[in-house]
Amino acid sequence: MREPERIEIQLSKSKLTLLFLGSIMFVGLGVWYVISPPKVNISVFSNPTIVFIVGLASILFFGLVGFFIFKKLFDKSPGLVISAEGVFDNSSGVSVGFVPWTDIDEIKETKVLNQTFINLVVKNPQDYIDRQKSAFKRKSIQINYKSYGTVIGISANGLKIKFKELKALLDERFADFNRKSA
Repeated sequence: MREPERIEIQLSKSKLTLLFLGSIMFVGLGVWYVISPPKVNISVFSNPTIVFIVGLASILFFGLVGFFIFKKLFDKSPGLVISAEGVFDNSSGVSVGFVPWTDIDEIKETKVLNQTFINLVVKNPQDYIDRQKSAFKRKSIQINYKSYGTVIGISANGLKIKFKELKALLDERFADFNRKSA
């Protein structure tokens, strides 16, 4: 029986460009809220302090998101590599790198605000947290772990593949690995 081929899924520059433009738009809205808050008849947004905080949060969050997307636009590496050994994740700003099939307990879907993620539930999540050099990445991965029970969440949003195809491919390769190692 021959080994399954290595599959490289490239980053989608067009999807990333749209995501980057969306983040810039939200940064712009945040700046507008901070500099010249709109007058609205919604009780929560009639408080200038709340409008300022929402604007500032928008600038910080979407500015950071935009920064990571911008970096990915110039990344020549594949977004995801699936091989007989495991999965190499380079799909986002907080990717963990190589995840061997032997570390994966389960592959599941999670939906967060109409955004679907493929979660790789690993046996040793703390190892993946500890190997992050950046404090920001480490903290982001810890938040993922506390919120969703996994340190690895993969989105097809920045990849040249549809979500269902990616999920089916990962499920198939994980099942192949489990059959061979049983």
